[in-house]
Amino acid sequence: MNADDTRTVRAGRRAVEVHRPGKVLLPGLGDGEACTKADLVAYYSAAAEFMLPHLRGRPLMLERYPDGLDGPRFMQKNTPDHYPEWVTRVEMPKEGGTVRHLVCDDPATLVLLADQACLTLHRWLSRADRPDRPDLMVFDLDPAGTGTDTDDFAPVREAARRVHALLDRLGLPCAPMTTGSRGLHVVVPLERRHDFDEVRAFARDAAELLVAEHPDRLTVAARKKDRGDRLYLDVQRNAYAQTVVAPYTVRARPGAPVATPFDWEQLDDPGLGPRRWSVADALEQARTRPWAELGGRGRVLGPARRRLDRLRASLR
Repeated sequence: MNADDTRTVRAGRRAVEVHRPGKVLLPGLGDGEACTKADLVAYYSAAAEFMLPHLRGRPLMLERYPDGLDGPRFMQKNTPDHYPEWVTRVEMPKEGGTVRHLVCDDPATLVLLADQACLTLHRWLSRADRPDRPDLMVFDLDPAGTGTDTDDFAPVREAARRVHALLDRLGLPCAPMTTGSRGLHVVVPLERRHDFDEVRAFARDAAELLVAEHPDRLTVAARKKDRGDRLYLDVQRNAYAQTVVAPYTVRARPGAPVATPFDWEQLDDPGLGPRRWSVADALEQARTRPWAELGGRGRVLGPARRRLDRLRASLR
C-alpha cells in the first residue's frame, strides 16, 4: 500500500476520504507488523457500535500523532474550521471565553478522526447539554510513580477489589476498565443531579476512607514523592472540563493497546493487565457486553453519601 494514496471509506451514511492510509502510526502489532492509518480506520469503523454510546453528546479532547508515535503529539480541544460541516461542534464555557469542542456522534466522525491520526479520544464526564452535571464518576487506579514495578499488576487488582467492595457497601454500581496504559478506571454511572464539586467531594471522601483503612497500600497524595510504594487513588478527574480515556479507544503505545471495559469476574484472570487488549482482540471482548450489569440509569449520591458519612464517622 502506497502511504501517499487516498482512499474513500464508507461510514454510516457518509463517505470519508482517508489520506495516506499506509502511513505507520504505531509499531509492534506482532509478527513485525505495524499499525497503519488504514488499520486505525478499520478498527474505529468496526468499534463504532460499541464506542458511540460512550461518546454521544460529550465534548472530546483529541490526542493526535500526525507523524506516528515517534513524531510530535497534539492535544486538540478546539475543532478546526477545515473539518467538514457535518461534524458536530459545541461551544463550551471556559474562563475568559469558550472552546469549540468536537462531539463524536456517528461512525463517519470516528473515521474522520482516524484519518486525522487521532489515536486516543478523551471524553468529558458530563454531556454538552448540561456540562456542569456529570453522569459519570471515575476512580483512576494509578500505579505510576509508586516506586514499585508497574508491570506487577497485583496492587492494582487489590485496589480495584477494595474500591468495588466499598462502592457495593454504599449501594453504587460500578464497572472496571483497563486504561490501555498503566492502570484501571472504576466507573460509576450517575444521574445528572449533582455538580462537579459534589461528585469530586464524594469521590475524595470515599478514596480517603479506603486510605484510612489501608494506609500502607493506598494513597491520595497527588505528588509522586509523597506516595512511597502506595498505589495512587486519583479522583481529580472528577471536575469540569477534565477528561478520561473513552472506552475502546486506542492508546499511543507500541502494539496499539485499547482501553477496554471488562467484568469484575475477569479481574482474577492471570493475563489481565492495563494493556490486556489491543486492536487485535478488543472487539471480541466488546461483544461480550461487559458493562451490561450497569443498566441504563445512573444513581443519585444522597443515600450513598449518608452511608459513606457513617462509615467515616466509625473510623474516628
